[in-house]
Amino acid sequence: MPLPDFNMFSNRLRKMARHFDKWARRQGISCYRIYDGDIPEFPLAIDRYEQYLHVAEYRRRHPLTEEEHRIWRAGCRLVMQEVLAIPAENIYFKMREQQKGIQQYEKYGDQQKEAVVMENGLQFAVNLSDYLDTGLFLDHRITRQMVRERAGGKRVLNLFAYTGSFSVYAAAGGAAATTTIDLSNTYLEWAKRNMALNGFAGPQHSFVRADVKEWLLGPGKEKFDIIVLDPPTFSNSSRMQDILDTQRDHPELINGCLKRLNAGGLLFFSTNYRRFRLEAEKIHSTLIRDITRLTIPPDFRNERIHYCWEIARQPA
Repeated sequence: MPLPDFNMFSNRLRKMARHFDKWARRQGISCYRIYDGDIPEFPLAIDRYEQYLHVAEYRRRHPLTEEEHRIWRAGCRLVMQEVLAIPAENIYFKMREQQKGIQQYEKYGDQQKEAVVMENGLQFAVNLSDYLDTGLFLDHRITRQMVRERAGGKRVLNLFAYTGSFSVYAAAGGAAATTTIDLSNTYLEWAKRNMALNGFAGPQHSFVRADVKEWLLGPGKEKFDIIVLDPPTFSNSSRMQDILDTQRDHPELINGCLKRLNAGGLLFFSTNYRRFRLEAEKIHSTLIRDITRLTIPPDFRNERIHYCWEIARQPA
C-alpha cells in the first residue's frame, strides 16, 4: 500500500502555520492549534505550546500495515520538524481514541515534561508528556475570556474544574472570590499552582475536593454570581458516589447550579459530547442562550469541538 503524499501534508502545514503564527502574535497568545485534521490522510491535531508541539493522531480505519503506519508516523514527525523548525525532542505524539469520561484525564506516562505557557497575559503549567491532554483546553480560550470579562466583583464557582484555568481567568477579571471544585487531588493541586503562578492566593480563593453531583445536592447554602459547569461526557470513577452521564444528568446538574446562583447570576455550561442534545424543557429557566459559535476560536476548524450555553437564573 503506497503511503499518503507527504508533500501535500507539508504544503498544508506550512500554509496553516504561516497564517496562524501571524494570527496568534496579533492576539497575544502562544498556545494554539496549527493543523486540525485538514487532510483526511493525515488525521492529526497539531497544537503549538510555544517551543513545543502536542500532536494527537485520531484513530481511524486505514489500509496501512503496522510497519507502514510506523513509517507514516515517522514521516509526519519529519515534516513537522522541517516545516515548523521544531526539534524532535520537543514533539509529543499521542493517539486519541473516542474517550469516555475520565480517560482523557488519566495519567499514562511519567516523563514529567512540563512547561509554563502564556495565554492572554496569564500563565499556566502544562504537562506535555504524561496525559492525553495537557491541562489547558485551547478550544475554551474564548469562553475563559468571557468569564474574565464578567467576573469583576463577582463570586465565581468552577465545577469539574480540572486544572483551574477558568478560576485563573475569573481571578484575573477581579472576582471577589473563586471556589474551585474537582474530585482529583492531583488536579486541585495543579489548579492551586496555576493560581499561584499568576499571584492569586488568599482565603477568597478556595479549593474543594468533592463529587460535583453529590456536592450540588448537599446542604450548602452558599450562592454565586457566575458558575462554570464543564463536566466530562461520562465518568464511573470509583471515587464518585454514582456514575456520571452528561447527556442523562445535565438537567439535574444545571438545575442544581441554578439553585446556587444569586439573582441575575449566570451559568456557563459546556460539553464536548458530539451527539449531545440540550433538554431545555427540563431546565428551570427559559433564559438559555446558545453561544457555541461565539466560543469556538478561529484556530479550531471543527465546529463540533464543543457546545456551550449561557443560562441565567429565572427571576423570582
